[in-house]
Amino acid sequence: MTGINRRMMLAGAAAGATAAMLPGAKPARAALPLQGKQNPGWYRYKVGDYEVTVVTDGAGTFPLPDKFVVNASKDQVAAELAKHHLDPAKITVPFTPIVINTGSKLVLIDTGYGEEAAKKPNATTGQVTANLKAAGIDPANIDIVIISHFHGDHVNGLLNAEKKLAYPNAEVMVPAVEWKYWTDDGEMSRAPEGRMQGLFKSNRAIFDALNRKVTPYEWNKEVIPGLTAIGTPGHTPGHTSYVLASGNGKVFIQSDVTNVPFLFVSNPGWHAGYDQDGDLAEATRRKTYDMIVAEKLPVQGFHYPFPGLGHLEKAGDGYRLVPMPWNPVI
Repeated sequence: MTGINRRMMLAGAAAGATAAMLPGAKPARAALPLQGKQNPGWYRYKVGDYEVTVVTDGAGTFPLPDKFVVNASKDQVAAELAKHHLDPAKITVPFTPIVINTGSKLVLIDTGYGEEAAKKPNATTGQVTANLKAAGIDPANIDIVIISHFHGDHVNGLLNAEKKLAYPNAEVMVPAVEWKYWTDDGEMSRAPEGRMQGLFKSNRAIFDALNRKVTPYEWNKEVIPGLTAIGTPGHTPGHTSYVLASGNGKVFIQSDVTNVPFLFVSNPGWHAGYDQDGDLAEATRRKTYDMIVAEKLPVQGFHYPFPGLGHLEKAGDGYRLVPMPWNPVI
C-alpha cells in the first residue's frame, strides 16, 4: 500500500514546476479563456408521479452582520461558520424555488427576487426566469404560482423587470393568514419603521400591480391535488410549508422554517434576524423537524445549498442535514 504525505505532495509540486522551466519545455496553453460564470441552475427529481424541478434564483453573499442571529453573538456565529468550512466573515444565502409538474399543471412555489434584481451591477440573484427557460419551462406556461410568505426573495419575482406580470397566465395563490396580515392597514400602522414598514410598502406595490387578484388558501388543506399547506408561523405570521405526496413518494417543502442550515439546523434555538417572532419560529422549527425526523421525510429547503434536498437526523439538542446525493436519472 502506498502512502502519500504532505512532504511528498510538496516535492511533487516543486518537481512539476521545475520541469515546466526546463529548456525546450513547451508553455502550457489554456484550451479556452476563463468563462467567469456557472451553468444554468436546475435539477429534477420525482415524487411519485410528479416531477419536481428545482430552480435556483442565485445566492447572496454579504459581510456577517452583528445580528444575523439575534440571540447569539457574532463570534459564536463566526465560529459555527468556520466549523462548517465556511468563511467566518461572510454569509452566503441561497434562494431556491421549485416547479411541480403534475402532468396536467405546472406549479411554481415562490418566485425569488425576480428579473429586476438580475439587472443590478454584479448581480448574483434574480436568476429564476433564465433558469426556468434553461430547464425548458416557459414562464408563460406556469399555471399556478403558490407563495409561502411575503418576503422579497419569495414574492418580488411575481413581476418582471418592466413591473409586468412575470407569469401572465398563472393563478397566484397566497396563505390566507399571510394575506390578511400584510393587507391590514392597522398592522401596517403599527409596524416598526425600517425593514417592516418597507416590507408592507413593497408587498402592497407588488400585489397592487396584480390588482390584488389572488386566491387565498387555508392551512391543513390541499392547495392543489397532492400538495397540502402546513402552517409554520413565526418567520412571518402566515408562513407556510407544504407536504407534497404522490403515489409512494413524499417530500416536505420547508420554505423558511430555517434560514441557512449550517447555522439553524444544528442550532434550532438560534433566532434569525429575519424571523418576525423568534420564539414562535423556534417552537415551529423544533416541532416541524421532530416530525420530519420521526416520519423520515426528505426535506426541500429554500435556503439550503442547491439543489436543497436532504434528510434530517437528530444530533444532540439540534439536528443534522444529510444532503441527498445527485441522481443522474429522474
